[in-house]
Amino acid sequence: MAEHAESSEETETRVSRSRRAAVDWRRTGGRVASLVASIVRWIGLVFAALLVIHVIFTVGSANPDNGIVSFVKSWADSLALGFSDLFTPSDEKLRVLVNYGIAAIFWLVVSGILAKVIRRVGGTS
Repeated sequence: MAEHAESSEETETRVSRSRRAAVDWRRTGGRVASLVASIVRWIGLVFAALLVIHVIFTVGSANPDNGIVSFVKSWADSLALGFSDLFTPSDEKLRVLVNYGIAAIFWLVVSGILAKVIRRVGGTS
């Protein structure tokens, strides 16, 4: 009787294995690529938003000793890459507006292109 119980369990296991749906790896890879591309777009958007907020704080003459303003400035300085001194007009507000604005546009464009490439490589469009 014990042998019969074991064989029926093995049969159920084999049947359940054969009933499993086949994994569509191409579709799964496309979903992963789409997720990664979305994450890349969001990161680019956050970087651009930090740069724009820094521009708003500077043009609006925000208190540089404020914690939020100094936090945003530190992030914006590192995210501006080589754009922070690309143009050097005499007015500080105009300098920040132009240079950090260009850096924000750079992050939006680069993250968009990178996301599109990731989606194409992953099989989605």
